[in-house]
Amino acid sequence: MKTSKIITAAALSLLAAAGAQAETYEGVHAPVSANSRAEVRSQAIVAARSENPYAEGVSSRVAPALTASVDRATVRNDAVAAARSANPYAEGYGQGVTQVLASTVDRAAVRAEARAAARGQQLAL
Repeated sequence: MKTSKIITAAALSLLAAAGAQAETYEGVHAPVSANSRAEVRSQAIVAARSENPYAEGVSSRVAPALTASVDRATVRNDAVAAARSANPYAEGYGQGVTQVLASTVDRAAVRAEARAAARGQQLAL
């Protein structure tokens, strides 16, 4: 009794799954266009002779020469002035010359700690 119910449930679920995935094939549809053949042909000729912006070589042409808005001497003078000024992208820009601070730690003590750490000895804290 139990087995027959399981088989029945499995068969019904198979039928439901097959019914949910059923599709009908309607064949190839006939093309529908509002334009006549002559109009389509004339549009194709225009499209074939026009420039294709999506072609691979469209951006590989020689670029036209650019005209500068400022003369060469002005640009050179600005570049020289920028090169001689402070670097605004450097760390600590605008803080003046950094000062060398003297350390309060003895150099021999730092060296001894480094050697001890390299040898795997416990550091004195």
